[in-house]
Amino acid sequence: MNTVLFGVIVYILMQLWVGVYFSRRITSEDDYLLAGRSLGTGMASLSVFATWFGAETCIGAAGSVYENGLSGATIDPFGYTVCLMVMGLFFAAQLWRRNLTTLADLFEQRYSARIQNLAVVLIAPTSVMWAAAQIRAFGQVLSAASGFQVEMAIAVAAGVVIIYTMYGGLLADVVTDAVQGVALIVGLILLLALLLQAGGGVEASIAHIEPKRLAFFRADHTSLAEIVEHWAIPICGSVLSQELVARVLASRSPRIARRACLQGGVLYLAVGLIPVFIGLLGGQLLPGLEHPEQILPALARNHLNTFLYIVFAGALISAILSTVDSALLAASALLSHNLIVPAVKSISDEGKVKMARWMVMLCGVIAFVMALYADRVYTLVEEASAFGSAGIFTVVLFGLFTRFGGVLSAGVTLAAGMLTWLIGQHVLELATPYLLSLSIAFGSYILAASWEEWRGRRILIPAGLKSGNEASME
Repeated sequence: MNTVLFGVIVYILMQLWVGVYFSRRITSEDDYLLAGRSLGTGMASLSVFATWFGAETCIGAAGSVYENGLSGATIDPFGYTVCLMVMGLFFAAQLWRRNLTTLADLFEQRYSARIQNLAVVLIAPTSVMWAAAQIRAFGQVLSAASGFQVEMAIAVAAGVVIIYTMYGGLLADVVTDAVQGVALIVGLILLLALLLQAGGGVEASIAHIEPKRLAFFRADHTSLAEIVEHWAIPICGSVLSQELVARVLASRSPRIARRACLQGGVLYLAVGLIPVFIGLLGGQLLPGLEHPEQILPALARNHLNTFLYIVFAGALISAILSTVDSALLAASALLSHNLIVPAVKSISDEGKVKMARWMVMLCGVIAFVMALYADRVYTLVEEASAFGSAGIFTVVLFGLFTRFGGVLSAGVTLAAGMLTWLIGQHVLELATPYLLSLSIAFGSYILAASWEEWRGRRILIPAGLKSGNEASME
């Protein structure tokens, strides 16, 4: 066994130990899913950053920029930074005050249990796809560090993250997020400094970047609608993800929830620009790479000594683990808390925790299969952000801030948004399927809610107030 692989294994075992250790403090569903709703500003902010800063930023964004130049960074980190800011400014405090356990609880509070179940069917797959993206990236790191085939590395990665997540719950996730976040920042800064030194300094490195690679918008985005589509997916598609909502609900107060998203967003952008810059430099330092997603670990292996490479590989694994366990927990929370537990009705707190853990395993296996057959990390991330989110975003927006609309409006909107995106993306292969699904979702909600209000007024009109013609007709 080579030294690097041994170091990575030791790091992974440490993460597993943390998960097992904190599992002893879990006595209720709130402990497992929301860390006892006890997060302060510092821990919550670091957790938001570490959860959001996953494979799509480290591996996916660097690889995309390596291939496409700066336009490959539109979604990440810029789009997802805006996403975090929107959550902090508009949604965080409102969601916290609802005393929810999952986002799906809002659909039951505001609409009905059936609408909640439909929402779970749409939200849970996005978390599984998000987890699959992290598992695939984890496999890329292990492959680069060990020389294993990517498929074998993905299988090992899946096994590790499933066990780690099953035991620890959100409490272990948040604690490790703090350590992992610091390790990640140090690792990326260290690698960037050495790459700049290898390129002859900051000015020389920037001078070697081809000007066409600095174009912010992709050349194939020929219309304003395509540009809006590219930004709408990470912002509207991810702002209400269960992973982020869990951090909001786990905070001690609405003020902390709001600050955590805003501070986490600022940190996310600052650190997220490092992989972007490394991706730009990679074209000159390591041209012709067969697998662009391996640009970050490949550059680290070429420019760091064994000890520093182990530190860097640990930092990458930190970023991935802190995101994948959140994604699996999110899917598990939705399935166990919102679907299975209500169906069972009589179940103890211990039984609820066990059920959530079994759901983590199930979702992890599904994510492994998806990671194995996906073409790219970025493909999984975009699918996760767009899948069903147009209807979810619309219904939550109206449901959280207005009294406009009811059960029919929510049901029609969720179905219309999902079907429009599926047909537009996979059947018609439109250039802007998400933008179309978002428009259809908004239009559906407004029309259905208007009809509900009109019908409600008709039913409530007292017979004595009807016109003479109406009375005679009866």
